[in-house]
Amino acid sequence: MSIRHGLLALLERGPRYGSQLRTEFESRTGSTWPLNVGQVYTTLSRLERDGMVVQEGADEAGHDLYAITGDGRAELRSWFETPVDRTSPPRDELAIKLAMAVGAPGVDIRDVIQSQRHHTLKAMQDFTRLKAQALADVPANRDEVAWLLVVEQLIFQAEAEARWLDHCESRLVRLAEAAATEPSPEPGPAATRGPARSLTGRTKTRR
Repeated sequence: MSIRHGLLALLERGPRYGSQLRTEFESRTGSTWPLNVGQVYTTLSRLERDGMVVQEGADEAGHDLYAITGDGRAELRSWFETPVDRTSPPRDELAIKLAMAVGAPGVDIRDVIQSQRHHTLKAMQDFTRLKAQALADVPANRDEVAWLLVVEQLIFQAEAEARWLDHCESRLVRLAEAAATEPSPEPGPAATRGPARSLTGRTKTRR
């Protein structure tokens, strides 16, 4: 998540102070990714250092206002125009967990999958309920529409994760069935009576 670019996008609408930016960011995203004021001001400080924003006086209550610069607008345009990179995906804890659970002693991966599926489906139901509530209010402004886009993305992600978990379970079932039908290996040469051979190939006399 790019807090940096999110704040630039909000500042393009006009000068803002830190708490105001936090409130508007969370309004746009439905508090899906909550921020604290410390994060906001740390990011603003870095943006100011990089010439993306400048302090522009204070409001009537004495809050320091920040405004976007020309370089900040150029950075924002570039962010909007550049696709999000998917060639180096972030680490996914669930994928790592299942990969490590395969063959792990004392771990029933089916239980791991079932537990995660239950959690994922519950999350999907919660997101769907939030979407229904938002639609019942009839979106009237861009913040409400922005929140709908976010919650719908969360619903699609949960649906995809549930399908992937079903796929994982099906694959494990097929592997288990294939292993059960494989013939037992024939006894190898080491199991037969006869002269033993060393790693050099020389015959050893059995005693």
